[in-house]
Amino acid sequence: MTVLEKTFSGSYRAGDVSFLLKPLPLQGFVDIAEKEYLIQSGQRHYSEMLSPEALPSARYLSVFREACDANMARMAADCLALAALIAERRSGPVTLVSLARAGTPVGVVLNRLLPAVFNRATSHYSVSIIRDRGIDQVALEHILAHGHAPGSIVFIDGWTGKGVISRELASAVAAFNQRHGTAIDGGLYVLSDLAGSAACAASCDDYLIPSSILNATVSGLISRSILNEAIGPADFHGCVYYQQFEAHDQSQAFADDLASQAMALAALPRKAAAPSDKESAAAVSHAYMMAALQEHGISDVNLVKPGIGEATRVLLRRTPRLLIVRDAGAPEVAHLALLAQEKNVQIVVDRALPYHAVSLIRSALDG
Repeated sequence: MTVLEKTFSGSYRAGDVSFLLKPLPLQGFVDIAEKEYLIQSGQRHYSEMLSPEALPSARYLSVFREACDANMARMAADCLALAALIAERRSGPVTLVSLARAGTPVGVVLNRLLPAVFNRATSHYSVSIIRDRGIDQVALEHILAHGHAPGSIVFIDGWTGKGVISRELASAVAAFNQRHGTAIDGGLYVLSDLAGSAACAASCDDYLIPSSILNATVSGLISRSILNEAIGPADFHGCVYYQQFEAHDQSQAFADDLASQAMALAALPRKAAAPSDKESAAAVSHAYMMAALQEHGISDVNLVKPGIGEATRVLLRRTPRLLIVRDAGAPEVAHLALLAQEKNVQIVVDRALPYHAVSLIRSALDG
């Protein structure tokens, strides 16, 4: 068996997704503080290191369940809307390529909706994309080698924050097309496009996407992708499979519930899906980022993470400096407030915030 044939489905059913990732041994973790210093000092790229994940506390799981109760219907409706937009923009079979990890739960649901509701044959792969390193070229070659037409490929993610991944994807796919003589569309399809940088989105609203507030246990039990010395030139980007979390995994159940709700909505009369207002979202994103850098004395734009999804990632796996919320009592930020309390992170209320939440990463180079 060659490296290119070694695909797996994580904790999902085999038909739901094929992860084009190389499983790596559960070793070599770097603690968060050390990782932050190495990243910010330029000694290591973030993709070269992985910090250990912990299972969420009982209190946090309770907040996650509340988030599901409050927001699964919205997420299901947006998955259905996104599926409709894909069906309008693609003819024939669709090759869904979700960006691990946040895109994977969305891709799993789209992989069911497109055949069942829109009569489209689908395949679903989940691949790695890394800021400043691009998309996994070996994974794209694998997809093409397995008979999928370049024009059938649709890249899927959960949301945009500042638009970094959207731009990374467009640039990397353009370079891939030039080298291989292909015409893959490098546009990104998401549920929520806060940055106004996606090619297509169900909305531009900053709402609580339930899958955004957990890590591996809602994303097939895989880690964030890894690109270090363990990855050879013919290998997929790497990941760790958290087998020890299998008893606590919610990935399959979450996707099943989400797909079930979306299918139920599909049976009801619905309006045609409409593109989101990306120009307005882009203007808001740019204005906020410029103001935030000045207000908080930040020179590195990567230390500012706008929106619920990105703010959550900071509190889960980075070193937070500050959590800024528009309304401290809003249910959308209850999980953030709990994480901030657990990690002793200051919370600031800004009623003029254009998002529900923004997290700032602490500089590891000061003092």
